[in-house]
Amino acid sequence: MTKIIYFGKNEETLKRLQYLPGQIVRQAMNYLEVEQMCTAEPKVNFIVLFEQKTQNEDLTAISYLHHKTPKAYLILLIDTLSKEEITSYHNAGIDDTLSACPTIEELHKKIQFVENHESQLINDVVMKKKLLTFRIPLWKRMFDIFFSLFALIILSPVFIITAIAIYIESPGKVWYSSKRVGANYKIFNFLKFRSMYIGADKRLKEFNQLNQYANEANEETENKELSVENMMTLDMNGEFLVDDNSIISESDFLKQKQTETENAFVKLENDPRITKVGRFIRKYSIDELPQLINILKGDMSVVGNRPLPLYEAEKLTHDDSIDRFIAPAGLTGLWQVEKRGDAGKLSAEERKQLDIKYGQTYSMKLDFKILLKTLTAFIQKENV
Repeated sequence: MTKIIYFGKNEETLKRLQYLPGQIVRQAMNYLEVEQMCTAEPKVNFIVLFEQKTQNEDLTAISYLHHKTPKAYLILLIDTLSKEEITSYHNAGIDDTLSACPTIEELHKKIQFVENHESQLINDVVMKKKLLTFRIPLWKRMFDIFFSLFALIILSPVFIITAIAIYIESPGKVWYSSKRVGANYKIFNFLKFRSMYIGADKRLKEFNQLNQYANEANEETENKELSVENMMTLDMNGEFLVDDNSIISESDFLKQKQTETENAFVKLENDPRITKVGRFIRKYSIDELPQLINILKGDMSVVGNRPLPLYEAEKLTHDDSIDRFIAPAGLTGLWQVEKRGDAGKLSAEERKQLDIKYGQTYSMKLDFKILLKTLTAFIQKENV
């Protein structure tokens, strides 16, 4: 169920809102009243029509409502926006825009759109604002400490030999550190032995056609940066959404979001950026050994969901994939042992579903089962 709050004083707009079919619109004179109305009915989703005033005043109110009313979908009523204003309003928490004096037809169409896509729009807003509070169980943490300490001592000769081999072939740092996202969307420095040439991460876009998870049916679309005024000229129905630096139609937005979610993972086949030593240590999973330090520090667990790069994790914030982040990041996990020998043909959707399954069902029994399977899947058959 969705209810509408009008935060403004425009008499003409207020009159039009009264004629919306099947809708009862309540008016709020300040953002504190908006908060009170929303918190009074916590199980109800709200559409807040936010009338523009001065920018500083607007940004304060929007930022406050963004944090205090997680189930409110904020629509800014405005005619024109500069690129800087678009960024400011978006960062403050505005979710959508509509013309300053919308017609009854525009209002009805916008409200219908939000209601029809409630699970994708309003629930998406809720999940992005939701603070996850996962805590690793004591049994799991104690095992992680014991396992990582023991493994680091036993494997110290392997660490030394690998570091020397990497440096001889490709001089530079033998460790590779990147920002990854683990449980609770926590960002940490993820450690690996460097298996690629220096600067390889900056060349990812050059090899995008090798991405195994890319959607072959995806058609390239060009997003043009338009002002609200120009968009209104092209789309009299007022269907547009504010992004960081652009405005796009609602239909294009939903298609783009779906495509991004489907192609969230990046995995290259026969990656030309990998060194000869890198191929060897990847084949035998030696490149993963520095993550024992991450485990000892508490960033990761021995068993869990693989921590994702930032560009992948930000595409998995919807309510249908958020459960993968209520489990610890892991050195090995469910999808690795169930699909590792399948010639690298694991789809993004399969991988996501296995991550979600682990997040919802992990236990001591399942962890030991995964560890035993990891031993048999230690040698990768695929060259990825």
